[in-house]
Amino acid sequence: MLLGKVVGTLVATRKDEKLEGLKFLVLQRLDINGQPMDGYVVAADAVGAGLDEVVLYATGSSARQTVLTDRRPCDAAIMAIVDTWEVDGDVKYQKVEPIPDLRGFD
Repeated sequence: MLLGKVVGTLVATRKDEKLEGLKFLVLQRLDINGQPMDGYVVAADAVGAGLDEVVLYATGSSARQTVLTDRRPCDAAIMAIVDTWEVDGDVKYQKVEPIPDLRGFD
């Protein structure tokens, strides 16, 4: 599996019928330290990821191992949303949940 950050979406209204119902996201590849790498990947989203989230994705035949992508012509799939990761005891990433806007609530 590989690391990526969701940086955009992709919409294709005309596509093979086996791709109907899939949500496609654009990922910036990340290295083990969380730094952006050259290149982007378009991946089918199997877990409900959103913009700016760090995800684990798989490519090749592994991308067709999710319930959502099984038997579909898919070469990259998001399989997990990352909460935290550390390398050699150093936290490289920690997901921060947004603070809800409570204005107007008493």
